[in-house]
Amino acid sequence: MPRSAEAPGDMGVLEDKARARLFYRYLSKVYDRVNPFVWNEAMREEAIGLLDLEPDDRVLDVGCGTGFATEGLLERVETVHGLDQSAHQLSRAYEKFGRTGPVRFYRGDAERLPFADDSFDVVWSSGSIEYWPNPVATLREFRRVARPGGQVLVVGPDAPKRGLVRRVADAIMLFYDEDEADRMFAEAGFRDVEHTIQQARPGSPRAITTLAQVTGE
Repeated sequence: MPRSAEAPGDMGVLEDKARARLFYRYLSKVYDRVNPFVWNEAMREEAIGLLDLEPDDRVLDVGCGTGFATEGLLERVETVHGLDQSAHQLSRAYEKFGRTGPVRFYRGDAERLPFADDSFDVVWSSGSIEYWPNPVATLREFRRVARPGGQVLVVGPDAPKRGLVRRVADAIMLFYDEDEADRMFAEAGFRDVEHTIQQARPGSPRAITTLAQVTGE
């Protein structure tokens, strides 16, 4: 069932914004040490390689966290705009990049992005969709702030194939497969969508990376 059609009671415990903020208050302390086990530099570079980037492109990193993806994006573009709802994650990002410079940080909600229509050439989000209470609403926001002809790239957790494991996973946060990704992106108004499955190593959790082209109305 598409997430947009689910009742709030069906959502995972971390798809609640207050719980997610509390979770990241503690995770932020070890995030950069834990993250490479499921989302490493090689995977990040592969995902960035899917994008058609120019140095002067305006790039928004939604759910930027401590800036792991931001760091990779800065190797391709001059400036990145990073948004996150967690003050604790952003404080770690400030330690890496400073509060001024090539990264411009915002504390905000992915469902209500504080930017005008058509503001960005690329909207990126990795490790964030699994916490969104309403993924379709957020994807619509991505489409709104991306210019026509721009690109949206979202990295999320690929759904486990075994039924029991998936039920346990879904009780925590959003896991989804390619069919569910197709439904969510289509409902958000995207038409040109491609998926890539990524994995740090055999047996580790898999990521589903979706690249969508933004078309005009």
